[in-house]
Amino acid sequence: MSARTTGIHVEEAGDRGPLLLCLHGIGSSSAAFAPQLAELSAHARVVAWDAPGYARSADPETPYGLDDYADAAAALIRERGTSAHVLGVSWGGVIALRLATRHPGLVDSLIVADSSPGSGTDPARAEAMRARATDLAEVGPRAFAEARGPRLVSPDAPEELVRRVVDTMAASVRLPGYAYAAQSMAAADLRAELPSIAAPTLVLCGEHDRVTGVEASQAIAGAIHKTAYVIVKDAGHLANQEQPERFDAWVLSHLRITATLPEQELTSCH
Repeated sequence: MSARTTGIHVEEAGDRGPLLLCLHGIGSSSAAFAPQLAELSAHARVVAWDAPGYARSADPETPYGLDDYADAAAALIRERGTSAHVLGVSWGGVIALRLATRHPGLVDSLIVADSSPGSGTDPARAEAMRARATDLAEVGPRAFAEARGPRLVSPDAPEELVRRVVDTMAASVRLPGYAYAAQSMAAADLRAELPSIAAPTLVLCGEHDRVTGVEASQAIAGAIHKTAYVIVKDAGHLANQEQPERFDAWVLSHLRITATLPEQELTSCH
């Protein structure tokens, strides 16, 4: 089911179980969570957004920073009258982490996949992140996606997946939304606030992640007190898309513990 609430487009599936809010990466949209909407909706109410300024969501009226994205995600949770388990991939993971420190009462648990404490931890990374908006303006969404998309999956990823990733990016990114997102990442350094996160957290990272890499995921896992860390075999940066069965099995295992899903709920995920 699709819905538009205060300018933010979401895809929703499932009518029972805990709320699972999915936040995509900087070059993507709700389309990135098609495998999770299809499979996890048997166990949870899955909501995946197009971030403000992306895909079918409206452009922000003013520039957005990381707090603004976290507040927008918080509003989606509040509109559903509950708290949520929050799944964030890459940039979405950075938003999820800030959401957990800024609105801790709304976050039952975190699943942070192929993410980092932010690009602001390294000046060169921050500058490269800011430069992406200029690249997008110069070459346009399609060429931008063709250049960046293939690195988001493992070297052995099937061509069909690579094409899907590229097509999703080309259809999702535009200015000024992408520039706001890139700036929010460039300014983010969450290392000091990670230890304050109380929500139980599952950190996943693709074995062949060539974008943020295992070290960044390890930095998150090592700083949060209630955490588990998992390497997703045979996956690159977009582990949830490249190895959805393995990824979803870990998410369901996490939800079984944190949301007390019945043990039998796991058997239908295959």
